[in-house]
Amino acid sequence: MPIDILNSVSSTYIFAIVLFVGLLFSSKKKESAELLPPMLSQELKGFAMLAIILAHIGYFLVSDHRFLFPLSIFAGVGVDLFLFLSGFGLAVSALKNKLLPKAFYLRHLPKLYVPFWIVLSVFFVADFLLLNNSYSWSYILQSFVGFFPHANLFTDINSPLWYLTFILFFYLIFPILFFKQRPLLSALLIYGAVQGVMYAHLSILKNVEHLYVLHTIAFPLGVAVAGLYQRYPKEREYVEGHIKKMSTWILIPIMIFLAGIFSYFAYFSGVGTPTQQYISLLLTALLLILFILKPFRVGLLYLLGIYSYELYLIHWPLMSRYDILYQNLPAWLATALYIPLLLGLSWLLHKAVKTLLKKRNIS
Repeated sequence: MPIDILNSVSSTYIFAIVLFVGLLFSSKKKESAELLPPMLSQELKGFAMLAIILAHIGYFLVSDHRFLFPLSIFAGVGVDLFLFLSGFGLAVSALKNKLLPKAFYLRHLPKLYVPFWIVLSVFFVADFLLLNNSYSWSYILQSFVGFFPHANLFTDINSPLWYLTFILFFYLIFPILFFKQRPLLSALLIYGAVQGVMYAHLSILKNVEHLYVLHTIAFPLGVAVAGLYQRYPKEREYVEGHIKKMSTWILIPIMIFLAGIFSYFAYFSGVGTPTQQYISLLLTALLLILFILKPFRVGLLYLLGIYSYELYLIHWPLMSRYDILYQNLPAWLATALYIPLLLGLSWLLHKAVKTLLKKRNIS
């Protein structure tokens, strides 16, 4: 059941100040002039993961939705960012060194499944021993496969795992539909494949299809952008050079203007209308431009990005079923403490998985 909290608005203000201070003091001058270096991708993943965690807290964990508003309204953008960056990253890697489907699966799927299996095992056992919750063997089996046809916040083992099923679909079709010499065609084929599944209205997906249809474009769009990014290196270097030379007096007004557009569409996001996906993609694009233009890097977002997958796997069950912080502390302090706590646990999981994969020569 949702947690009741006191002083939701004032708690939001205090947490926002704490978060701003944390972001500010972890910021340093940007070192790379590239448009989309790996560090920037990690920062964007960190923003996406933070947005999703705050949305899950503000709209599902606590009963008063004023808590964390408007910091809690970017979950859809966070999902699109993850999908876009996944498509972009896989395509850039494939353009440099194309892997056959078997080699692709052997390289990428263990990185998805091993931490997922560890976390899933822990929560199944903990739920049984500590909460006396039991699940059917068929549910446990399909969960370990990575198929989650429901996203019930309080009856599923981990409701955000609907996204895992979605991203697994893209990982499975990517090496089959991606052609190194035709990245734009590949993006269209991938988009056609996911749209085909949506148009089929499969009965096994009826409880999560409404989540999928909001995010069908972001992954293939990332593939398309990667194709353009790699095809026009001179034009990319030209843009990078002009951004690097841009005066602060020009850069700041541009960023303020873009931030204003971002804020407007984040508030009027078209939730529940056919335009929702397109507004979310617009916000994703604006955020991408803002991160490219900013002359500094944010260490806290970078850390959240490095361990974003682990954070995604563990955050909801811990907060929703095993919470002790919101029950005993002011809401702003509980939220502020959850971030380093989840980061620490994610770091431990990341190190354990890295050791296991290293032993099996999977890098």
